[in-house]
Amino acid sequence: MAEAEVEAGPARRATGRAAPEVLPASLRGWLGPVAALAALAVVALGVLYAGHGGPGKADRWIQPMPDDVDPRWWDLAHAVDFLGEPAGAASLVAAAVALCLLLRSPRAAVLVVAGVGLSVATTTLLKPVVGRTIHGDDNLSYPSGHTAFLTAFALTAALLLAARLGLGRAVGTLLVLAAALLGGAAMGWAQVVLSAHYPTDTLGGWCTALAVVPATAWLVDRAAGRMAGRRPGSGRRDPR
Repeated sequence: MAEAEVEAGPARRATGRAAPEVLPASLRGWLGPVAALAALAVVALGVLYAGHGGPGKADRWIQPMPDDVDPRWWDLAHAVDFLGEPAGAASLVAAAVALCLLLRSPRAAVLVVAGVGLSVATTTLLKPVVGRTIHGDDNLSYPSGHTAFLTAFALTAALLLAARLGLGRAVGTLLVLAAALLGGAAMGWAQVVLSAHYPTDTLGGWCTALAVVPATAWLVDRAAGRMAGRRPGSGRRDPR
């Protein structure tokens, strides 16, 4: 019993209970390789389409022509697209942060902001490096920031839900990946329908979020653990 209390860390000694991790230990073993493969996919697609100003073979096969889209879908596509615009994105993040704070989980609130923010920032940094354009040289397109945003938001929400419910490895991983797939597919579809991005741009945005969010969650947990260890009265491990 004493050994288990030591392993629980300083956060438990300071608060009487273990601070909930935003990246549950049960999910690290599977999400780590997924994140690594996603990062490789982002790089591979970036190299493949670097400097391109038009669709690739896969894009031509997938992307519909504007005349092929039923007008009834345009409003839905615009509504989904709004979620990735500054006003829509800020509203989603603010609501999620407020809920985290209401549930007394500041670590989760940090992940919402950091996970989503770093995912979008990564796409912003990669665009001029890759140099792929759509509808003119001034419109950098790879990877899709809109797709990265909604994927990261859905992935973060699923991670926090899995941690709160204490889901096991298989069920938790399935929930997280399904949420990421749903969020990425919804925004990716909207971007393709609106001709804002090529399909491979949205795939790059999806993979960017898959690579960034788990790594960010791990860093948030480590930083929170170290901060808890520095608090007065948190105690130190007995060297005996």
